[in-house]
Amino acid sequence: MSIQYLQLFLSLSFLVILHELGHFIPAKLFKVRVDKFYLFFDPFFSVVKKKIGETEYGIGWLPLGGYVKLSGMIDESMDTEYQKQEPQEWELRSKPAWQRLIIMMGGIIVNIIVAVILYGAILFTWGEKSLPIENIKYGIASDSVNAKLGLQDGDKIIGYDDKDFHDFFNVPIVLLMEQPNELRIDRNGKEVRVPVTKTFLKTMVQNGGKNYFRLRMPFVVDSLVEGSGAKKANLQKGDKIVGVNGDSLFFYHEIVKVIKANKGKTLPFSILRNGEVLKQPVAISPEGRIGVYAGMDVKFATTTYGFFESFPAGIAKAFQSLVYNVKQFKLIFDPEIEGYKQVQSVVGMAKAFPTFWNWQAFWSITAFISIALAFMNFLPIPGLDGGHVMFIMYEMIAGRKPSEKFMETAMKVGMLILMTLMIFLMGRDTLALIFG
Repeated sequence: MSIQYLQLFLSLSFLVILHELGHFIPAKLFKVRVDKFYLFFDPFFSVVKKKIGETEYGIGWLPLGGYVKLSGMIDESMDTEYQKQEPQEWELRSKPAWQRLIIMMGGIIVNIIVAVILYGAILFTWGEKSLPIENIKYGIASDSVNAKLGLQDGDKIIGYDDKDFHDFFNVPIVLLMEQPNELRIDRNGKEVRVPVTKTFLKTMVQNGGKNYFRLRMPFVVDSLVEGSGAKKANLQKGDKIVGVNGDSLFFYHEIVKVIKANKGKTLPFSILRNGEVLKQPVAISPEGRIGVYAGMDVKFATTTYGFFESFPAGIAKAFQSLVYNVKQFKLIFDPEIEGYKQVQSVVGMAKAFPTFWNWQAFWSITAFISIALAFMNFLPIPGLDGGHVMFIMYEMIAGRKPSEKFMETAMKVGMLILMTLMIFLMGRDTLALIFG
């Protein structure tokens, strides 16, 4: 968990600083005075601060984002003292609408550019890993939940409606985002169509979304935990578990189910090694584990990109992520799917990162969060960049600004809603972290 939260902290700090630079740089270019540039919020006090020129740079104690305070603007600080004076040439309110629009859009634009660069660099460095549908030899592992939705052990997912799947990794996200009518299954050599109902999608969302479909795979030993029951029983890398307690079992999820049902016991395991089946007693821990990391009996594919290919591909990937953010937003407000129950605060977001340090995963998740920040900040809600953009667009179309009093009230209401939502989500996720 500490590694997950460290990655989240570094990722958000990196993105917030770049986002605020997106406002800071055009503000400076258009000669708007920047009073503050902060990572995180600083109500009552700052962790670190230093004034350089006209700008105070600092780090706040409340890790809910960051801000630049522009002179002559109603922002998160709710400082309205400037309204008592005549507009000054260095204030934001004195600048033409088109300049103010660029300044307000700067953070969003930077987040999109950052995502494009990161996606392009990831594709150039590591390529794009996929799991071709035709390489799924044993189909999916069905449990009691998805069995009720019409799925069975060994089903091979091949497509939806009149389209085919090519990459198994894309199956859950396509189902959630596209919401097709039917899921096409290869079941024992025959094509079966399973209805994709709202209940189906709701179950997917509640049970992990992108991790919903599990592969049905043999239990092949990859590595062992020191001091575990499996290590003491002399299991070895490459061993295949083919039975427990006298029952022939071939697949990982079946064997794990038996292990968890016999916590603290010692059971005879059937081990296939070099073509010979061995019987070996293995102690199961009180937590229901034998101390084995299983290998993946599946062939992945990697698409590589040259330098000049990677960045057009990065643009396409960033655009796809943006489209998925828009569609995901619709799931949140769908009363039948109840996606709003899965919305998470920064506390819950840490779970997206792996529990070990992996640069590819770190930058991939950071790129996705960057697009998510761009989308969320573009929403026309006072308190977000999109709220300011909305008012400036109104001014440019109507030919007059909304009144300062209206802007102040809208900002207060918007900030109250946003802070209430943040506090609720952080409280819920913190309780879930503590109590499970």
